[in-house]
Amino acid sequence: MTAADPTPTLTLSIAAVERDTGLTKDTLRAWERRYGFPAPCRDAVGERAYPLDQVERLRLIKRLLDAGHRPGRVVSMEAATLRQLIDSTPAEREPPVERALDDDGVLTYLALIGLHDMVQLRQSLARDLARVGTVRFLTEVLVPLNAAVGEAWLRGQMQVFEEHAYTEAVQTLLHRTIAATPPAPAGAQPRVLLATLPGEPHGLGLLMVEAVLALEGAACVSLGVQTPVWDIVLAARAYRADIVALSFTGCTGPNATVHALTEMRAKLPPQASVWVGGGAPVLQRRRIAGVQPLGGIGRLQESLHAWRRDRARPDDRTLRTIGHS
Repeated sequence: MTAADPTPTLTLSIAAVERDTGLTKDTLRAWERRYGFPAPCRDAVGERAYPLDQVERLRLIKRLLDAGHRPGRVVSMEAATLRQLIDSTPAEREPPVERALDDDGVLTYLALIGLHDMVQLRQSLARDLARVGTVRFLTEVLVPLNAAVGEAWLRGQMQVFEEHAYTEAVQTLLHRTIAATPPAPAGAQPRVLLATLPGEPHGLGLLMVEAVLALEGAACVSLGVQTPVWDIVLAARAYRADIVALSFTGCTGPNATVHALTEMRAKLPPQASVWVGGGAPVLQRRRIAGVQPLGGIGRLQESLHAWRRDRARPDDRTLRTIGHS
């Protein structure tokens, strides 16, 4: 955003726009030269920064391209015209979505765990991550695989040490993935504090959430597992957290979970959002004022985008550039 612009707005980097719309960086640059749209501004270091209204227009254009329209016809259209064209375009049956990990793939992983072949297990996990990308790996590989491992353990088909070895392999891979993600730029939002409450020793869910948020350019601070409520409150204030994200697996009782969340919500600054996720059924059955239950790791990006849209108000005078170029 140039200094002369009187109304700074929330923007996305070209990398974030590519992830959000499915349009490649080369395509965005080519359209900018050929059609004059998109028309990004420049951030403090001279990188392209796309206002949200342009990103929304790019999403509409991508939908029309997927329906068979040509770029030369639709790229120069205004958003209202694009929406009218979408409404008048006959819907086509979407092709079946290819799963990143099918049932045979889950069984193959379970066999590797049972054979105690940790080298092959780690290599297979890393290969699937490279093959489908971080988000699909989390939602389409780890989510069904974690469920299968948990079910095998409950049925007595897997030893505790085998489940621990699998979890450690996944956590190591996710730590490396997060470390390899470019750090969020100074002033990036939201600032997210991640933790689990006392009695919740499982941190895999936290790492999965952090991996998605880091990819989306959020500034994350993780306190790890079993953090007392008051320490979470102090950390939220110290790090000026916009969001406190907590993971649950159901290790603690429902009443204790609700009590702890109610206490924490009351002590946190009112502007800090509280997001909760995981396999604890109480999160969906009992709503707590000021606490937002997430529908799973697959809904995390949607929730993040909604958070950013809600705060992209015309009277916001703070320039916030999200993502990486």
